[in-house]
Amino acid sequence: MFAETLRGVRCIRLSVRTDETTSPERQREADDIAASALGIDFGEGDALREAVDLDVSASKIGPFDRPQLGGWLARPEAFDALVWWRFDRAIRSMGDMHELAKWARAHRKMLVFAEGIGGGQLVFDFRNPMDPTSELMMMMLAFAAQVESQSISDRVTGAQAAMRTMALRWRGGGRPPYGYLPAPMPKEHGGVGWTLVPDPYAVKVIERIIAALLEGKSPRAIALMLNKDGVLSPSVYWRAYKARLKGTTDIEGDTETGAPKKKPTPWRGQRIVEMLTSPALLDWKLHNGKPVRDAQGNPVMATETPIVTREEFDQIGALLAPKPTAEKVPTRKDSTALLLRVIHCKGCGSLMYLNKRAGAYGCSSYKYGTYCPAPVTIRAAWVDEYVTAEFLRLAGPLQLTRVTEVPGYDPQPEIDATAAEFAEHQAQKGRQKSKAAQAEWQRRADALDARLADLESREKTEARREVTPTGRTFADEWHAADTAGKRAMLIDAGARLEIKRGIKGGWRTLDLRRVNFTITGYLDPAIDEFASMAADLAAECNPDHAPTPEPERHRNLSPQTQATAA
Repeated sequence: MFAETLRGVRCIRLSVRTDETTSPERQREADDIAASALGIDFGEGDALREAVDLDVSASKIGPFDRPQLGGWLARPEAFDALVWWRFDRAIRSMGDMHELAKWARAHRKMLVFAEGIGGGQLVFDFRNPMDPTSELMMMMLAFAAQVESQSISDRVTGAQAAMRTMALRWRGGGRPPYGYLPAPMPKEHGGVGWTLVPDPYAVKVIERIIAALLEGKSPRAIALMLNKDGVLSPSVYWRAYKARLKGTTDIEGDTETGAPKKKPTPWRGQRIVEMLTSPALLDWKLHNGKPVRDAQGNPVMATETPIVTREEFDQIGALLAPKPTAEKVPTRKDSTALLLRVIHCKGCGSLMYLNKRAGAYGCSSYKYGTYCPAPVTIRAAWVDEYVTAEFLRLAGPLQLTRVTEVPGYDPQPEIDATAAEFAEHQAQKGRQKSKAAQAEWQRRADALDARLADLESREKTEARREVTPTGRTFADEWHAADTAGKRAMLIDAGARLEIKRGIKGGWRTLDLRRVNFTITGYLDPAIDEFASMAADLAAECNPDHAPTPEPERHRNLSPQTQATAA
């Protein structure tokens, strides 16, 4: 027993916040018992001296760098003793213990461990600078702690390596791929450890992303859509999930997702591309970004229920593959010009732009340093009205259809990926010195070769398209759209308006001899078919005045959209 009352700091550290075996309450109780026996007072209320560092690893973060303990060590005049529950709550390496012992000797402090080796208290009193015993004993114990820490690390690394090759077994302790959540292993698979199961909420988000991608939206547009709707990004959603499990109060808003109070990390287009092109979406286990394979070369699965099939995964990959860069047409942002990128000058073929002040479209050749033998200017209201009437006459009666892509299966993408993995593995041939390493190299080479042989034996099945009527016509869509939407319909349909130079005179309406409007995109065949049907019907009604059929236009079918006669 010490005759004087010492000012102590109760030290608590926890590597994992949810670890019940070393909970803060248990550590406080042990520290209080040791302090009471040694005449150490921690204070109370606002004067309480306590350093609580949760989710802090002693192997990675030394005592002086910890959020709360580091603050106390920087103010040695405020206390006389530091009290921990056990040795591993303070340090895990000889280097950290050496620094702590040197600090304690320099400032003449006492270091106390409530439960030392054998269960008894350990007291290292550095108040007498002439006594080296405490420092020697601490260094010996620090060596034991470091050996134990390395042993634990090796056991964990070995266990994780073994679990990686176990089908359906999730190692736990980390964030799973977005779309999955950890769950206890079912009894039919042994009932030991954890596996992954689809997360209903995240799966809905992924399905929404894929549906938007199939509709033609870019990853960046999809990210903007998700952010606008308040959908939590993968990292924020995982933090909210852990908060719900711990029952913490740092969440608000949607009780289903547990949106955190701080501003969430937004979705980004690149993150969506990475997520949709990662084999983790197929529920393949990955290590260092590469698939984990079994002895036959097959990918090791992490769950029984993948979110997408291989066919769907390849279809998504094809949609996200880099597109060839087309020659860019000089354009400008103009929200009021209906015919932007539609109207062209007949004299030089260049685009015409709207002069808002003059209310007219004009040839743009002079802006880009090209020569036009017959530059054109035409009143915007005339051609806007003309194109609207012509588009509705030609395409308005056509019915909009929804095209559903039914994916096929092509083993080639996985063959290419596996062959690249095999080539990388072959590059390491001959570098193994031990027989065990050579055998392991050969085992993986045989597994990859077997997987390639299996993939090459599979047949390719072609994708197909299912066309479903929507019950709406292009005229319905046109009248419901704004200017930007109408312009997009014209561009998507391959509409082109060419303008000639006008004949001098006081024209008050559009001279139709100046204009040439064509549609050469995916609607062209449907327009021809509808015109032919109308001509046949007119011929049946009045054989003597059958209209002369229009000359056949150039067809340019779009793979994304179909149209049929209403």
